[in-house]
Amino acid sequence: MISPEHQLLFKAILHNQKVAALATLHEGEPFVSMTPFAVVPGGHGLVIHVSSLATHTKDMLLNASVGMMVMAPEGSAGTVLALPRVSVQGRAHQCRRESAGYEAVRQAYLDKFPESLELFGFGDFSLFTITPESVRFVAGFGRAMSITPAEFASILAG
Repeated sequence: MISPEHQLLFKAILHNQKVAALATLHEGEPFVSMTPFAVVPGGHGLVIHVSSLATHTKDMLLNASVGMMVMAPEGSAGTVLALPRVSVQGRAHQCRRESAGYEAVRQAYLDKFPESLELFGFGDFSLFTITPESVRFVAGFGRAMSITPAEFASILAG
């Protein structure tokens, strides 16, 4: 289990940062893009709101394996090598409007990005949840640790 101090940093990164690097497989090769994200209620993953026109959306529909990395802001550590960050390897699942839990996930996203409300009216945008399978947390230089999906949820829900 990670220390209470590291738990606070972990939560701050995922709750306060607004964008993540999203890695998908595109025609068998790595593809990285930027996407806004929020935490799924209960801490059971991350949620993104993406257009079907985007390459990463098509990639996730073909292969649900994804990676995401969220970093603390530059300047929050003495050197970029010590920049705190969270890397998640997981599975992307499209969250359809008629599915159980859709409204809670949608609201979590809108709580973080109220300006995106209009995009929910566009037919080509949909929510995807990223369910963690493995998580790596770097709290600073030489302070890296693995976090289980259960710990991920517990820390973020607490």
